[in-house]
Amino acid sequence: MPNAYPLLLIAALAPATALAGDLTVTIDHIRNDHGTILAALYDSDTSFMKQPLARATFQLKATPSEVRYVFHDLPAGKYALTVFHDENGNGQLDKNLLGIPKEGYGFSNSTTTKPPRFDQAAFDFNGTTASITITLHY
Repeated sequence: MPNAYPLLLIAALAPATALAGDLTVTIDHIRNDHGTILAALYDSDTSFMKQPLARATFQLKATPSEVRYVFHDLPAGKYALTVFHDENGNGQLDKNLLGIPKEGYGFSNSTTTKPPRFDQAAFDFNGTTASITITLHY
């Protein structure tokens, strides 16, 4: 039987392969088919809620009830997702005079704190196939 030590040594010295997988996001409670669903995925407290610093974004045509999006080859890590239903197509979450959103919005972990902190909305993604659901609040 050949000596297994050289194989073990090679395996121990080889660089670890980073895990990356698919994260399926379902956004539900969409009230109509007007406009689009806009989302941003953040990977740190310093970038959270700063859309230009998002790790990734997506935009989908709104459909009543729910939509789905898949982030492919997403590395393992801690993430937070923000979503809103841009019903009028102006690219921003419209609010009334009191600052209360007039369009649907949601966060990962179903937090409704306005605005949530990164740690409140964050979830761990282990780099394998996973799914999350975000419920929009109107």
